Amino acid sequence: MTSNRNARIIEIVMQTIYQINADEIDQSLLESIKAQFKNKEIEIVVTERDETEYLLRSPANRQRLLRAIADVEANRNIVTPEQEQFQ
Repeated sequence: MTSNRNARIIEIVMQTIYQINADEIDQSLLESIKAQFKNKEIEIVVTERDETEYLLRSPANRQRLLRAIADVEANRNIVTPEQEQFQ
């Protein structure tokens, strides 16, 4: 038996991430996934997305949101729209 120390295993993995509201999953999405991965075995993982974590990911957005929270807590920079426009 011969040994080949230079042998390499190369694995190619295709990954696609769909970010969608569960209520929007329909037959056309499923057909799209089936077409994209035709004749392949796939794994479907469902994760609930935390909107807060997503919004705080960007340093600039994080700073803006934290400043807005501080403003609300201190009762500063509060904008109250005229309620008639919502009726």
